[in-house]
Amino acid sequence: MNVQQAYNTWASQYDTNDNKTRDLEAKALRETLRAVDVERCLEVGCGTGKNTQWLLTKAKHITAVDLSEEMLAKAKAKVNAGHVTFRQADLATEWVFAEGQYNLVVFSLVLEHIEHLEPVFEKVAHVLKPGGYVYIGELHPFKQYSGSKARFDTEAGTHIVSCFNHNVSDFIQAARNHGLIVADLNEYFDHDDRASIPRILTILLQKP
Repeated sequence: MNVQQAYNTWASQYDTNDNKTRDLEAKALRETLRAVDVERCLEVGCGTGKNTQWLLTKAKHITAVDLSEEMLAKAKAKVNAGHVTFRQADLATEWVFAEGQYNLVVFSLVLEHIEHLEPVFEKVAHVLKPGGYVYIGELHPFKQYSGSKARFDTEAGTHIVSCFNHNVSDFIQAARNHGLIVADLNEYFDHDDRASIPRILTILLQKP
């Protein structure tokens, strides 16, 4: 089952599953972007709209993109706003879904499904306005090293979504290669227990 098929299958229960990674990343995004001014936002991997609803309170326009038609259907049913444009697309191909330039690009639990980061950051740098930000929220590499992956259960059994491990330095170096600098970096822990393995990594990049 490829990534698109997996999320199409997962969509019906994605919002109701017990999912610590989904919930903690949503908290991390809100904390990271609370003080960031947003006019035009490109949300790559909007899923069922779990973060789109909050981004609506900050942005004047959002282009919300996802690979999964079923996840998008959930997002469209949840988010009824004229300043959101939904697009079904594969971010590994040409970004024909981008509408001009943005001052915020968001990746929430997306880049673990992309094997090569460099082409993605090249496209990000092209659509990002000078002074704009890139938010990355991912399952922490430490969790990946311990065997954690995106997964869900159905009557047919447990489905593990295809993922690729990216080290923290992989994100930073790919960003730097395309003119992006680190504005912030943070880690989020289950129950805020900083003696445990962090669950979520957030990186906030900026285009000078």
